[in-house]
Amino acid sequence: MRIDDAWFRVDLLFFHRRLKCLIVIDLKVGRFSYADAGQMHMYLNYAREHWMKPGENPPVGLILCAEKGSAEARYALENLPNKVLAAEYQMVLPDTTLIAEELQRTQIELSRANRLRHVNAP
Repeated sequence: MRIDDAWFRVDLLFFHRRLKCLIVIDLKVGRFSYADAGQMHMYLNYAREHWMKPGENPPVGLILCAEKGSAEARYALENLPNKVLAAEYQMVLPDTTLIAEELQRTQIELSRANRLRHVNAP
């Protein structure tokens, strides 16, 4: 995107079909900073004005960073007119046994939920 005489690049841009909105994702290799919130706020304002289509909801921003101080993130992101979230990513995956157990637990919960939904269906 070009703003004034400067060029900016959004790292990732998705459209969430269920939420009916653009999802702007900014990837940070370091710690979250209040400046990241300002940058995302600018991206979302631009996306709202230039990329949104009629009938869509306002865009949502997600800042994925290596570290996040929860107090700094809360003060930087709270009460913004745009919806911006910050989350930490992991560089190393958990143990494969742990992932397999979590997948199995999730499958069991989904099966229960589906059975309940069919039982309660009219």
